[in-house]
Amino acid sequence: MNKTVLISGAGIAGATLAYWLGRNGFDVTVVERASAQRSSGNPIDVKGPAVDVVESMGVMPELRAAGSEVDRMSFVDATGRTRSRLRLSAFQGGAGSREVEVARADLAGILLEAAKEFAEIRWADSISGIEQDAGGVDITLDSGAATRYDYVIGADGLHSNVRRLLFGAESEFLRHLGMYAATLPVEKAFGDEREVVMFNQPGRAITVHPSKGKAVAAFLFRRTPVPDLDHRDLALHKRLVADAFAGEIGIFADVLDQLRAAEDIYFDSVSRISLPHWSIGRVALLGDAGSSLSLFGDGSTLAIAGAHTLAQELARTPDQPRIAFDTYERRHRVLVEPKQRGFRAAEAFMVPATSAGIVARNAAARFMR
Repeated sequence: MNKTVLISGAGIAGATLAYWLGRNGFDVTVVERASAQRSSGNPIDVKGPAVDVVESMGVMPELRAAGSEVDRMSFVDATGRTRSRLRLSAFQGGAGSREVEVARADLAGILLEAAKEFAEIRWADSISGIEQDAGGVDITLDSGAATRYDYVIGADGLHSNVRRLLFGAESEFLRHLGMYAATLPVEKAFGDEREVVMFNQPGRAITVHPSKGKAVAAFLFRRTPVPDLDHRDLALHKRLVADAFAGEIGIFADVLDQLRAAEDIYFDSVSRISLPHWSIGRVALLGDAGSSLSLFGDGSTLAIAGAHTLAQELARTPDQPRIAFDTYERRHRVLVEPKQRGFRAAEAFMVPATSAGIVARNAAARFMR
């Protein structure tokens, strides 16, 4: 086999796909807009169907070495007093104790290192033009390079460039779910190495995760959509978070001060991407680019599982893109759609809209195991 594939995006989905396609005999190139991998990121889970995939890649020992030791979440008030506590085993998927939680940057980096054996990685470049016919896809890059590939896969996230070029404007497919999120590394955790701490006020939440000695804070808040939000405008992002958490937040005021002073934070809307189809011709979407679940939908697990499924189907029918892409989509939607439907329940649990909702959540947490 000598089929050529260009993957846009060197994140979790793109790295996993590059590994499996390369291992199955494809000639794989990954192009990534960033100049290097980000060193920060919130802790995320490798659960359920993704566990078998990473074990087959041989990277589970590295993930466990990098993984957190967290086993509980404490819901606290502004003074730090614990109001309720929850064992995180309540959220385990079908793989049980084989599952692992690891920082996003560590997960992406470990997967990408595995992919480098089978793929060429090009940093600081991005797709600027796509033209395709029945036999292949002609690509132009920002660097000026022009090349033809048998397949192109957009694994470039919520704000996918490939989706915009082939499928249309982001506004046609993105649904804002009434919440924003910001994360950043902070100086220290509030609990011990096994404890995530969460502070809630109506419609907003702050969590601090120990993340194996590299504490990470997250700010979540309910808000109507910000018109024409620039997802690269750091000053605006800081202002939106600071405005949302204005007022008395007790011991968490220092975390907010660290956000104000930070040189880089992650910030975005909590959104869902919904498309009627994930492919056009020889171009397909993967991960958040095609079916973002944003904050509460096991996005990393689904990105890994989806990449493995897509690689399987392209390997089965490498000369029949329609069959490969349709089968991939049919199989993967079975996993994606229940998660998308379950967003509201997760939102109500993590960021209750009212004081009564916070009290009810804390009471319910005591009975969850």
